[in-house]
Amino acid sequence: MSALYPSLEDLKVDQAIQAQARVTPSMPVLPAQQTAVSQPSVLYPNLAELENYMGLSLSSQEVQQNLPQSLEGASTAVSGPSPGQVVAPVSGNSLGARRAEIKPGLREIHLCKDERGKTGLRLRAIDKGLFVQLVQANTPASLVGLRFGDQILQIDGRDCAGWSTDKAHRAVKKASAEKIIMVVRDRPLQRTVTMHKDSTGHVGFVIKKGKVVSVVKGSSAARNGLLTNHYVCEVNGQNVIGLKDKEVTEILAMAGNVVTLTIIPTVIYEHMVKKLSPTLLHHTMDHSIPDV
Repeated sequence: MSALYPSLEDLKVDQAIQAQARVTPSMPVLPAQQTAVSQPSVLYPNLAELENYMGLSLSSQEVQQNLPQSLEGASTAVSGPSPGQVVAPVSGNSLGARRAEIKPGLREIHLCKDERGKTGLRLRAIDKGLFVQLVQANTPASLVGLRFGDQILQIDGRDCAGWSTDKAHRAVKKASAEKIIMVVRDRPLQRTVTMHKDSTGHVGFVIKKGKVVSVVKGSSAARNGLLTNHYVCEVNGQNVIGLKDKEVTEILAMAGNVVTLTIIPTVIYEHMVKKLSPTLLHHTMDHSIPDV
């Protein structure tokens, strides 16, 4: 199993670092140097020549900070990342990528109802599965971290496979106001793509009415496999469904140099939001920035 990288830029920069380290000769320590003040042992050499790699404005110092440091007194020989290890010399510990992460496995949530008996949740049956269609802002559903596209596997111990949308809503309506136990799988019909802004502040794609309609050749979006005919659900974990293109562009502009998009194929998205008006999506969907 090889190492894992958030983006192609991370992979290429790490490969360049590894190649540099392999050809950099280890200098013998002279007796006179042994009395000098010891410097922190750094796993990788200087990266000055990578500062404009792939159209990015890379800083050697920032890249070094994103890489593991060798233990004091340890050998400086580079063995490369461990199998399965996530290596991110460019992305670093991106907060947006962590917010957008689609975690494997299942989780259990405890949902309640507000003083009006509402959860702030709308569900939609697709292909014998039950999915979150809408999470309203400042409601119990938003407070427990439910997101658009999450799959609901159980409600109060009952399997939801094969349920209709109406049956699901009836089950939630009849459930206790104090606690509704749900088993949830994170957004199985969506995927994330992490990209990097170039020196002009762009990642290289165009959206129209929330959908990716073109990808710029040679851009970070193209390198990392962003596809057209997909809707953008989140930017760095923040839901943007129903927002105007200008609003999404403003969020992208403020997103920092590392941008993680959560996308969904058009055919699935249109089925998911069927019978929801654009006004409802814009004004009631939870567009807050989630906690990590």
